Amino acid sequence: MADLTDFYINGSWINPADADVLDVINPATEEPVGQISLGSATDIDAAVAAARAAFPAWSSTTVAERKAALERLTEVYRARSEEMAVAISTEMGAPISMATRAQVGAGLGHLMSFIAAIDDVEWVEVPDPESPEHQLLREPTGVAALITPWNWPMNQVVLKVGAALAAGCTMVLKPSEIAPLSSMLFAEFVDAAELPAGVFNLVNGDGATAGSALTAHPEVDVISFTGSTRAGRLISQVAAENITRISLELGGKSPNLVFADADLEKAVRSGVGSVMLNTGQSCNAPTRMLVERNVYDDAVALAAVAAEATEVGDPAEEGRHIGPLSSAVQFDKVQALIQQGVDEGARLVAGGPGRPEGLETGYYARPTVFADVNNDMTIAREEIFGPVLVMIPFDTEEEAIEIANDTPYGLAAYVQTGDAERARRVSRQLQSGMVQVNGAHRAPGAPFGGYKQSGIGREGGPLGIEEFLEVKAVSGMPIG
Repeated sequence: MADLTDFYINGSWINPADADVLDVINPATEEPVGQISLGSATDIDAAVAAARAAFPAWSSTTVAERKAALERLTEVYRARSEEMAVAISTEMGAPISMATRAQVGAGLGHLMSFIAAIDDVEWVEVPDPESPEHQLLREPTGVAALITPWNWPMNQVVLKVGAALAAGCTMVLKPSEIAPLSSMLFAEFVDAAELPAGVFNLVNGDGATAGSALTAHPEVDVISFTGSTRAGRLISQVAAENITRISLELGGKSPNLVFADADLEKAVRSGVGSVMLNTGQSCNAPTRMLVERNVYDDAVALAAVAAEATEVGDPAEEGRHIGPLSSAVQFDKVQALIQQGVDEGARLVAGGPGRPEGLETGYYARPTVFADVNNDMTIAREEIFGPVLVMIPFDTEEEAIEIANDTPYGLAAYVQTGDAERARRVSRQLQSGMVQVNGAHRAPGAPFGGYKQSGIGREGGPLGIEEFLEVKAVSGMPIG
């Protein structure tokens, strides 16, 4: 891997303007595994200038040329996927088996999806076939600021970089300073894929300095951010100063509605598994399980068994266990919210505060289930982002929908029922960007994003590419 203290700007690895560094901590050992530089406004200026200079040529490339670039990047990514899995596992604690299969696999899947989706974008649209001289042209927006989180590093990096490349935008990526190793490796992939200098640039740093300089930069045309709703709100305010376009993928508190006519054991077991995946650090995790009252006690018992059976262990080892939380800050936050659940009177049926037995070192949390929660409790309203499930009973379909929608978020929702008409009816009434019924997986290229405070815009597939495009209406275009 390249020197971790360098930045990738204008097709080369360069030294930062300042020598301010930050340790990268392995969350399983609590020990440093390297140091990165914290970028300054000067570094951001250099990266944005490189992207601006590269934009005229890159934006003029054909769809076929951009597709070929994505194909080259995909081949490098695939060939070096084992390195990527190790980087992700080391930086944020995903078990190596899960890092290989899901974390790295998500990035590869998105690259392949964009290769297909680039041909689905209607680059030149004729609204009225009888008036072909009136056309809508879809054109790249310009320089894109891409800010990504630590929880699914390559999933989010590729969703942004792949879409921006397909659109014809140039870009500056600022990955999370907690999990920068995978993005540094990805920059090597970009270099090996021989993208033109300046099309892709990477500057590490924290949100307060590098992130703020990037989102406020007057030469940035579009911002794509994934992270907390609080940070998204701040970015929206900064972007308003320059009227910069924004795409935000923010928090979630996703409901999982389990009706009595569902396959209860399967629904509860898979629901708990989805919460525990990635140690609960997924914005679309189904962390509120709403269960019809006449099967609620059985569901609670099943959830407790499933949580207690969830193994926690060293992410360097192969297996189906979960790893540590990503950082000391995240560990402290999760522990505080678990304790708050206890203090507010929720019934603890599995897990609880503290580390699992035998794991005194590392940011490990116990797989936890709270029962008898109501939607006014903090643990039912705040995004915990840890291996914590809350269970809430309901009596009627209408009450279930009301509880599900009683949240500032609206990212994802899940429905478990044996009644096809109910599945259709409830799915239409849930205020969320995505609904998954009876364990169905999201289709490749399906848009990812939410309602309300879960964000603005969509990622993935043709709609993800559209976030980086402007629409130009041309009247009287000569035909021939």
